[in-house]
Amino acid sequence: MKVIGQEKTRVDAYGKVTGEAKYSADLEPKDILHGKVVHSTIANGLVKSFDLTEALAVPGVVKILTCFDAPDCQFPTAGHPWSVELKHQDIRDRRVLNQRVRLYGDDIAAVIAEDEVAAARAARLVKVEYEEYEPIVTVEKAMEEGATPLHPDLRKDNVIVHSHMTMGESTYTYEQGLAKAEEEWGKDQLRVIEKVYDTPRISHCHIELPVSWAYVDVNGKVTIVSSTQIPHIVRRCVSQALGISIGQVRVIKPYIGGGFGNKQDVLYEPLNAFLTMSVGGRPVRLEISREETIEGTRTRHAIKAYCKGVVTKDGRVLTRKLEAFANNGAYASHGHAICANCGNVFKDLYRDAYGTEVDCWTVYTSSPTAGAMRGYGIPQADWFAECLTDDMAAAIGMDPCEFRLKNCMEEGFVDPANGITFHSYGLKKCIEAGKKHIGWDEKRKAYENQTGNFRKGVGMAIFCYKTGVHPISLETASARMVLNQDGSIQLCMGATEIGQGADTVFTQMAAETTGISYDKVYIVSTQDTDTTPFDTGAYASRQTYVSGMACKKCGEELRAKILDYAAYMLNHDVTDISKTVYAEEVKDARERLAEALGLGAEEEVTADMLDIVDSKIVVSGGAPEMFDVAVAADTAFYSLDRSIHITAEVTNQCFDNTFASGCCFAEVEVDMALGLVNVTNIINVHDSGLLINPKLAEGQVHGGMSMSLGFGVSEELMVDEKTGRTLNNNLLDYKIPTAMDTPDLKVEFIQLEDPTGPYGNKALGEPPAIPVAPAVRNAILHATGVGMDVAPMTSQRLIEAFKKAGLI
Repeated sequence: MKVIGQEKTRVDAYGKVTGEAKYSADLEPKDILHGKVVHSTIANGLVKSFDLTEALAVPGVVKILTCFDAPDCQFPTAGHPWSVELKHQDIRDRRVLNQRVRLYGDDIAAVIAEDEVAAARAARLVKVEYEEYEPIVTVEKAMEEGATPLHPDLRKDNVIVHSHMTMGESTYTYEQGLAKAEEEWGKDQLRVIEKVYDTPRISHCHIELPVSWAYVDVNGKVTIVSSTQIPHIVRRCVSQALGISIGQVRVIKPYIGGGFGNKQDVLYEPLNAFLTMSVGGRPVRLEISREETIEGTRTRHAIKAYCKGVVTKDGRVLTRKLEAFANNGAYASHGHAICANCGNVFKDLYRDAYGTEVDCWTVYTSSPTAGAMRGYGIPQADWFAECLTDDMAAAIGMDPCEFRLKNCMEEGFVDPANGITFHSYGLKKCIEAGKKHIGWDEKRKAYENQTGNFRKGVGMAIFCYKTGVHPISLETASARMVLNQDGSIQLCMGATEIGQGADTVFTQMAAETTGISYDKVYIVSTQDTDTTPFDTGAYASRQTYVSGMACKKCGEELRAKILDYAAYMLNHDVTDISKTVYAEEVKDARERLAEALGLGAEEEVTADMLDIVDSKIVVSGGAPEMFDVAVAADTAFYSLDRSIHITAEVTNQCFDNTFASGCCFAEVEVDMALGLVNVTNIINVHDSGLLINPKLAEGQVHGGMSMSLGFGVSEELMVDEKTGRTLNNNLLDYKIPTAMDTPDLKVEFIQLEDPTGPYGNKALGEPPAIPVAPAVRNAILHATGVGMDVAPMTSQRLIEAFKKAGLI
C-alpha cells in the first residue's frame, strides 16, 4: 500500500470523530493501545510518500497515520503566558506530524498498535521517500546569504528575531563608549578585551520520560493525562493543534518527576490526542524513549557570544558589548525569549560607566529544537559576563572579587528597560560570605605562580535573576480553598508540583495565612483543567512568588469568611445557635469573649474581634480560645438557620517583580597532564528573600549546582554538521555528573525580606543553576593562567589549551 501525498486527504471533520467516540469505563488494560512515532532519517527535506505495506502487515497494528493525514493546523508549543495581544503570542510553526522535515528525527508518522512491541516493529518497517536538502546545522550556515529558509511561510530567512538593547541612551553604541574612554582616559590607561565565548547544547535529563495517554470520554471530550509542567497551556495548544474548541479538551497532570523546562513545552500531547481521535476514542498510551527525548524534545540553547569590554587600569568598567547568536534548532518553541533574556541580564549585571550595547539573534537551524531550560538563557549570559569579568580583572592585575564589588549592581538598581527593581539587596553580603567560606584572600595569594602537574586555584562568579515574567509577559495565577466539616481545608492550586516541593510550600502558606494547622491542610497535587483553577504553570521561578500570592490572598479571604461565621455564632442571642449540639460550647465562648473585651450582653461580636490560631477561634491577640474551627465548619454546613459552604477562590494578576542574586565560590585542583578538574570546595550563597522552607531551599540549590557543574565540565549534545544527526542521544555517551563526580555542595543564604513577595520571598528555583560553571572556569584560570572560552571544559579542550599556552 503506497500513500502518495497529493492523493491522500486529511482526516474528516473532527467534530464528527469526537462526537462518535465513546470511551467506556469498563475497558480492560488489553484495550489500551500503544503509539509509536516514526521519525525522519534526514535533517532537511520533504516527505514525498510512504510505503506502509510491510508495517501494516505486522500483527497487532491497528492504524498508521502519516503527515498527510494530520490536521492542517499550525500551532505553538511554548509554555509562555499567552495573551490576547498578538505580540505576546508564540510562533505557530508546528504540526502534529510534519511533511516538511527540518531536523533529523522529525515527527512524520505514527503507528497505533495493540502492544508496544508491535508498534515499534511496524515503525521500523515504514518506508519513506524524501526530497532531501542540505542540512543547515550551524547558525553561521543558516545566516549565510542565500541560505534556504526553513520556515519560508513565517520568515524570509532563518533569523527568528534580532533585538538590539542598550543600557543608557537608546542610541548608545560601544564604539561611542570606546571613543569617549580614549578621549577621557587616554589609551595607556585602558585595557580593551575582545573575546569569543561559546556555550553548549544541553539536554535536561529529567528522570521521568515525557509520557501521556489519551482517550475521548462519553461527553466527546478529548482527555490527555500527561507528564507536563503546564497543563492549562497544553490544553490551549492541543485545541489549536487539532482545530477543536478548548472546552473540548481536558488535561490531567498527575504527580510527576522532573521537567527543568523541557516539560514547559507542549511535546507529544497534541499528537496523542490526534491518535485517540483517530481510533474512535480508545485510550492510546504514548511514551518516547530516552534517545527520542534527548534528540527530539527540547534542549538548552547553544549560544555563541562575541564580547568586548573596556576597563580602566584602576578597575572601572566603562563599556561592554555583547553579540549573541542562539541556535534555536528546527522549531521556534520559545522563540527569541531565551536569547533576549540572556542579553538583558548581561547588561544588567554590571554598572558600565558609559553604557552597554547588546545585540541578540535567534536562528532556525536543522538541528534539535531548543527551548526553556533551568535558568532560561541566564546560565549562558553568566558564562559570557563572568568569563569577561575575570578576563578584564586579569588584564589589569586586579583581584576578581574586588573588581566585582567595585562594578556590580547596586542596591535599588532599576532596569530602565522594564522597571524591574532590586527591592531587597543582598548581593554584596553574599560575596562577602562566599569569600570568607573559601578563604579567598589567603588562597589567591598561596596559589600564585604555580608550576608542576597539579595546580590549585579559586574562582568566583556572581549572578542576578528576576522573579517571574512581569512586565515582559502576563503573570496570572489562581487558588481555591474549601472548608471541610471537620475544620480542615482542601487547597487546590493551578500551579504544578514537579518535584521541587511546591505543594509543601503552598500547604505552609495556606496554614500560615488561614490559621488552620498544617496537618489539616490537604493539597490536591493533581491538576485537572476541568476543575483546577487556572495557572500558567511551573517555570520562571515564579510559583512561590506569583502563585504564592494567590494562595495568600485566597487564605485571607477564607479566613475572613470563617471568622464572619464564627462571629455570627457568638451572637447567639439573635440566632438559633442555642438549639445546636454546640450550644453550651458557644455560650461559654461568648462569656469568655465578653469578659476579655468588656463586651455588653447586647453588643454584637464582629469578625475583627476574632482570629484563628492553630485551628482555634480565639479573641484577636491570641487569647482566650473560643472554640475549634471544626465547630464553625460543621455548623456552617448543617445549620437549619444559616447553611453556608465556606469557600474562597482568588486570582492574582502579578504586577510586581524583583531580583534575586548571589554568587558561587569554587576551589579546584587541576591535573595538567590529564586535563582533569577536581572541585575540592564549592559554595553557593543566595539572596532569595525570606526562605519559606529551608530544607527544600537547600535541596533546590544542590540540584542546581550539580546541573551547572555538568554545564561547565562535561555536558554537550553533539550534532553531526554533515547529516544533522545527534551523536550522543543516550546517557552513556551524554555525560551528566554522577555521584562520583559531584563534590560536597555547600549552601548559605542571606535572608532579607523582599517587600513584593507574599512572605518576603523571591526566586530560588533556577538561580542555583547559573553561577557554578563560570566560577569553576575562573578557578581554572587562577590555577593555570588559562582562561577557557568554551563550555564544557572537557579534558580534551583543557589539554589543547594547556599545550597552546606551553604549559604541557
